[in-house]
Amino acid sequence: MSLETLAGILLITNIITLICLLIVLLYCKIPSKIIRKIIEPRHGKEKFLKSINKKGTLLDVGCGNNSPYYIKSKFPSIKYTGIDIGDYNQAYPNLADNYIITTPEEFADKIAEFENYFDTIISSHNLEHCNDRNKTLDSIIKALKSGGRLFLSFPTEKSINFPERKGTLNYYDDNSHKHYPPNFDEVIKKLKNNNMKIVYANKSYKPLFYYIIGFFMEKKSKREKKVWYPNWAYWGFEAIIWARKNI
Repeated sequence: MSLETLAGILLITNIITLICLLIVLLYCKIPSKIIRKIIEPRHGKEKFLKSINKKGTLLDVGCGNNSPYYIKSKFPSIKYTGIDIGDYNQAYPNLADNYIITTPEEFADKIAEFENYFDTIISSHNLEHCNDRNKTLDSIIKALKSGGRLFLSFPTEKSINFPERKGTLNYYDDNSHKHYPPNFDEVIKKLKNNNMKIVYANKSYKPLFYYIIGFFMEKKSKREKKVWYPNWAYWGFEAIIWARKNI
């Protein structure tokens, strides 16, 4: 039996399992909280945030798109600092404890000012927008306390060959992306060389539930030339890294 056949059988099996699971969930009227827990990507940003110190200090690197509201409304006791180069897409109240708007040239230096300060840092699709991503990553590491936790996500290197679609599937769909995708292996190496332990790393993250949904949505996405998160999961658009600064 060929590898292609085995892969096809595995995919069909997963789809059948998912359908059966959804039927059971609907029939048994399982609470939505439990359903969300089942389908939530195991190593996505939401899962990461649930694992951190809820009363600690957090830096959100690139904090547009309602991120201050989203995080503080879920974790009101967190001392939240956001930093960005513009006040992007804040449709809801900005609940940040500290909100820093700076220039692209001073971005990394502003982060480095918080030496050994943060319990948690998240950088969700920010590195690819930075003028100097290496300096930014150095500053992020510097700003973490010993034992502090880091979440990084950025487009996979393979995305330069993905089809062009609205919402960004090909790396160059977003004209604010700089140069080329961050090199996954170089990011891992830099973290390890700077006293960071890699907790989880995946250079093309494909969470199963959303991968399957993305499989069914692919025709619609291709037809409309538009992407949603399940399409990202289907293609493995995101590189994901969880790391911890050694004590």
